[in-house]
Amino acid sequence: MTITKQDLFAFIRGHVGAVIATVAADGAPQSAFMFVGVTPDLELIFYTLESNRKCQNLRRDPRLSATFGDAKAGQTLQYEGVAEEQSGLALEDSKRLYLESSPDAVDRVQWPGLVFYRVRPFWIRYSEYGRSWKVEEMRFPENAPALPVRSLWQRLRGR
Repeated sequence: MTITKQDLFAFIRGHVGAVIATVAADGAPQSAFMFVGVTPDLELIFYTLESNRKCQNLRRDPRLSATFGDAKAGQTLQYEGVAEEQSGLALEDSKRLYLESSPDAVDRVQWPGLVFYRVRPFWIRYSEYGRSWKVEEMRFPENAPALPVRSLWQRLRGR
């Protein structure tokens, strides 16, 4: 049985928390547990304080990964995407969508210094390790980040 976008949406919606990893300036991974919202197009929405390293990392390199899981059910979802800082009408839309997933956060989304991000997926892997075993991947090449030529050159030269 092939998993659908609707199946993945329901899984993410049922797990409002995820571990999100960003890339530090020195290339090291930095992870944090975050509460997230999700759209039917599998875009993740979350907020962070502007002073947090996550915000600084995403402003420099918008790639991130997220992991959702249910240890008791033996289910995991790995997610890689590109984050976009929200402003203007997009910010208001993202707040509305986030609150659909977490209506109890209505006071928190008004805190000063918050930055909202909306993440487009470029790769998702869903796995089940219970009685039945299943691993399925979805790719979204239209959302894949373009690696800047300079970064590629620096990697090849060991810098």
